[in-house]
Amino acid sequence: MPRLALYALAVCVLAVAAAVVSFARGSWLGVVWILLLGVSSNIAWYYVRKAKNDKAAAAAAGR
Repeated sequence: MPRLALYALAVCVLAVAAAVVSFARGSWLGVVWILLLGVSSNIAWYYVRKAKNDKAAAAAAGR
């Protein structure tokens, strides 16, 4: 898995934890953490798919 995807996945986990804490304390700031979770998960998927496509293109070019 690419390094940037791992970093984005770590941000996802931290955003979930922050959202849970925020909502448990009765703060609506958790909504911001949920939005950050969505963005970071999309970034993680983007880099995973990009690495997969780059690998497939390199294999096809090597044939």
